Amino acid sequence: MTITQEQKGLIWAGLIALSWLISLYCCLQLDLLTLPLPVILLLILGRTFLHTGLFIVSHDAAHGTLYAPNPRWNHRLGAVAIAIYALLPYAKFVQCHRLHHSIPGRVGDPDYHDGQNPHPVQWYWKFMTGYLDRHQSLQVFVWFTVIFHLVRLGLGVSAFNLLSFWVLPILLSSMQLFFFGTYLPHREPKTGYTNRHHAQSSPFPEWLSFITCYHFGYHWEHHEYPHTPWFALPSVTTPRGETLS
Repeated sequence: MTITQEQKGLIWAGLIALSWLISLYCCLQLDLLTLPLPVILLLILGRTFLHTGLFIVSHDAAHGTLYAPNPRWNHRLGAVAIAIYALLPYAKFVQCHRLHHSIPGRVGDPDYHDGQNPHPVQWYWKFMTGYLDRHQSLQVFVWFTVIFHLVRLGLGVSAFNLLSFWVLPILLSSMQLFFFGTYLPHREPKTGYTNRHHAQSSPFPEWLSFITCYHFGYHWEHHEYPHTPWFALPSVTTPRGETLS
């Protein structure tokens, strides 16, 4: 039996979500005082990787490729994924991401710097604050606080476990997405941009491309073929365009 691309997308989404849920449950039960620091760090990195996967699922949904045969369910699943990822409003995310694809790597692109401060730290701050207004940011903060204390007090989970395996992976995931999915692909080369997407592809081998950011390093390909799901980007056979040196 041949598995369609839509089925592959749903299978990947299910594996990521299930792994995220099981790993969170198991990590919240751990007595961190009994574990070596390298093991704790490895678990945090694993949780970060899975957390980034939730964003990738919502990203494919924003492009209509998570479950293309049924747009309504496609966007419902995307909304769930990005809510689990960081309680973000899906409609706002889709709006901003479409704007990113319409003017990539230019002033006005919500993923790009402000045109004057391309330093990665300043760019990251602009990237983080561009998808929520103050009211939405306050709502997200309040809900995070409520959920954090409900789980801590209601289920008796250690605050340190929650911070290590839920809160910290969200922050690290945002850095991972920014560095591998925004900064490296869209920073301006010394010779200037040479394609209409203002995008560069990272010269990582396929296995490393997956580990770094679910093939977001194939960024010129993503902009050239935005309806190609993340797991199929390495199979795009056209030239990779501008490549990072």
